[in-house]
Amino acid sequence: MEIFLAAPVASIIFAITLAASLWAFSNENIYGEFILNPYNVSRGYKVYTVITSGLIHKDWNHLFFNMLSYYFFAFQLEALLGHWQFGVLYFLSLILSDLPSIQKHKEDIWYNSLGASGAISAVVFSYIMFAPRAEMSLIFIPIPMPAWVFGGLYLIYCHFASKHARDNINHDAHFYGALSGVIITFALHHNIFNEFVQQFSGAAK
Repeated sequence: MEIFLAAPVASIIFAITLAASLWAFSNENIYGEFILNPYNVSRGYKVYTVITSGLIHKDWNHLFFNMLSYYFFAFQLEALLGHWQFGVLYFLSLILSDLPSIQKHKEDIWYNSLGASGAISAVVFSYIMFAPRAEMSLIFIPIPMPAWVFGGLYLIYCHFASKHARDNINHDAHFYGALSGVIITFALHHNIFNEFVQQFSGAAK
């Protein structure tokens, strides 16, 4: 309970995302109202879906893995970054991570996107800026590595997958969400790059 009280903004986002996703699971009409369709948004229709699409998920697995990643990093990040700052980072990165997809698929009437992955990538990369030497690993590949190495490999993978993957995952949102997280963190905490470097210089002494 303490972790939720210490990070009220992250807790509210967590609860709303769970509630909206469960609502969509039980009501197909919610998908039609909340999902992001770049063809429509680029023409000024349902622009609000750049936000609402981040509140719903495709299925239980999609929801579980996104919320698990969120749980591991969001509550710690709010304590490091600040309450309103965390809210700004989350929702601004949610929007920014979708803009490249809207531009890329603005003529693809059947293309849709949903999920909080872009914003969660921003949360993870913002956390990496504060703790670059923390250990990270993937659930399916439990090999711990420094956070800065994990982040670099993640960006390389997302860039490659965006160009070559044929799955239904919006890798562009992951990539640009991560970049948004770094940029917004710097905008909110100007000394972050100095602190980032100092963690390495301090370890070298």
